[in-house]
Amino acid sequence: MDDTPNPSGAPQEAPPPVRKRRRSGWRLAFGLLTGFVLLLVVAAVGAYFWALDIYQRPGPLKEETTVMVARGSGLNQIADNLFYSGVIGSPELFVLAAKFEDKAGDLKAGEYAFPAGISMQAVLAMLVEGKIVQHRLTIPEGLTSWDIVQLVNEAPVLSGEPVSDIPAEGSLLPDTYFYERGETRAQLLDRMGEAQKAALSELWPTRQEGLPFETQEEWITLASIIEKETGLASERGLVAGVFVNRLNKGMRLQSDPTVIYAVTKGVGGPLGRGIRKSELRSEDPYNTYTNDGLPPGPIANPGRESLEAAIRPEETEYLFFVADGTGGHAFSKTLAEHERKVREWRKIERERQSQ
Repeated sequence: MDDTPNPSGAPQEAPPPVRKRRRSGWRLAFGLLTGFVLLLVVAAVGAYFWALDIYQRPGPLKEETTVMVARGSGLNQIADNLFYSGVIGSPELFVLAAKFEDKAGDLKAGEYAFPAGISMQAVLAMLVEGKIVQHRLTIPEGLTSWDIVQLVNEAPVLSGEPVSDIPAEGSLLPDTYFYERGETRAQLLDRMGEAQKAALSELWPTRQEGLPFETQEEWITLASIIEKETGLASERGLVAGVFVNRLNKGMRLQSDPTVIYAVTKGVGGPLGRGIRKSELRSEDPYNTYTNDGLPPGPIANPGRESLEAAIRPEETEYLFFVADGTGGHAFSKTLAEHERKVREWRKIERERQSQ
């Protein structure tokens, strides 16, 4: 105890406790830390919205650009590819976004056509959905297998050696086929063959009773003749009805396209000239002027409508038809009527040749 007297007589103040100074120091430190954290939060929120704006805004691409994403490409490699192709402006942000959305492992390989101004968000969506470029090849009805192989061999971006083995006549289904860059020519032809098998399996059970053929090969053969005889969808059923009537009556089909096939065997494209009388008299098995019944096989690859017409022909009494000069045919029930219409057609042909 301090017994020293206080000269002024005033009560002596005790010094402030040390713990109060410590409390003030903690308050200062806490305030600084809080401010720093708030600053970080504000900066983080600002950075997030800044990145989100870049991610969602239109990108730098000036015109549609095709980019190939190779199989086995990693996320960083894809991002760099997109950046150097001018599709995105920041590969780092693209990588961050893909990881943030848990899509890094969902990007699909293939050929992509990115439109001008596409956002980074839309680019990522395309890669996740696999919206790759689909090329198209249309196979018209009535082409021979040789013709179809030429189209496939000339089709762009298909891979593999040109096809040299010609598929069986009538084994391919004419249609429009979509394919990806890198698919082989053989694979595309295989798909055409599988499409034909599927169509045959679907349609064959729907055939009418009493048809003058029993096998699918005969069905395809008749359908191929119908296909080559008329290009008008409205006539296919009627043409089929005429041929069915002739077969049922034991009459020869006398179809010009079969004579042309006897000459070309489906190789080299169209005949490019008129049929010679000697060719009409030939004993080739495909010549339906000199042979009874159907030829030994199809003369082309018929489309679905001709296949349907061959097994569900239109009921008619017609036995003959000839071109009428309008792209269609004139049908007749008797030979005399048919011969008159043939003379009319020959006259039209002569007039056209003289013009």
